[in-house]
Amino acid sequence: MIDYFTDFAIVAVLIIGITAMMGVMLNGIGEKFFGGRKKAESFNQSANTQVGWRSVGGKRN
Repeated sequence: MIDYFTDFAIVAVLIIGITAMMGVMLNGIGEKFFGGRKKAESFNQSANTQVGWRSVGGKRN
């Protein structure tokens, strides 16, 4: 019975892991091939929003 649960756990981890990796890989492929000219739009918008913000933490030089 322990062998059954061990096999079940291994298969479950593999299915969840493979599904997660497929999602990441397909998202990357989709952005690369179908992103068009707006690939960096999200990053640029975040950078524009943060213009003029003060840095937090660390030492002042």
